[in-house]
Amino acid sequence: MTRVYVSAVMPISLEQAWRVLRNFNGLPNYHPFFAKSYIEDGKPADQVGCVRHFHDHDGNAIREELLSLSDREHLCCYRILEAPALPVRGYVSEMRLKPITTSGNCFGEWWAEFEVDDAERDDVIQRVTDTFRLAFEGAAEVGR
Repeated sequence: MTRVYVSAVMPISLEQAWRVLRNFNGLPNYHPFFAKSYIEDGKPADQVGCVRHFHDHDGNAIREELLSLSDREHLCCYRILEAPALPVRGYVSEMRLKPITTSGNCFGEWWAEFEVDDAERDDVIQRVTDTFRLAFEGAAEVGR
């Protein structure tokens, strides 16, 4: 099992960061990798079990299912259902936010666990790491 973990201090409040990151359909609003997104079957983007279908700028599609979303714990968990351009199996990811009380900033952590073939492991780890890092950077920019 491969695990990727990224953390960041965002120069915005927990509330500002959560407003951006809790939107399961909002990736194209703050992430440079992603061009468009929609929730399948017209379900709400905060409904556990909803499936987001999104595309990167190269046209590659990814489908992910929302497993949990907690406004109390500022936590989101999801799994990949289909990602033909990302050769992973059993991918589950969780993002959590916490306040930094001394500064008013927000601490974010994002992790994923998945299986990947050895030949593609380094590339996939870098891509997932970059995805999480850029999500935190974009959320900080948009959340101001």
